[in-house]
Amino acid sequence: MRLSRSLASVTAAIALVISLAYEAMPHARVEARKPAAAPQLFGAACRTTVHGSHVIAYCHNPYPLTDRVSLHIECDRWWDIDSDGTGIDAGPAQTVRLAGRCWEDVRAVWVSHQKRAR
Repeated sequence: MRLSRSLASVTAAIALVISLAYEAMPHARVEARKPAAAPQLFGAACRTTVHGSHVIAYCHNPYPLTDRVSLHIECDRWWDIDSDGTGIDAGPAQTVRLAGRCWEDVRAVWVSHQKRAR
């Protein structure tokens, strides 16, 4: 009986010391944050098609900001020159057509996007 009382006392003392030590620990300060602004919707949706060595991309911009799109073509052969097309502005609710080609086979095609000022 005496052993269980001393064990209970020791357990209670340890629990008290641990809880006091936790309360005494420094905590990081958290500054009040401003609510996040709603993200601006941006970016034309582009579809690319490859027919042999010819590439065609159609990009439609459904958003109010102008998107400057550019077609990039990586050719399969080492001697065939890769191309980075000039940028074309896709205004709000506008669809643009981009085209390019390799001499032989096409390895990869992608379209880059850049925000433009109004």
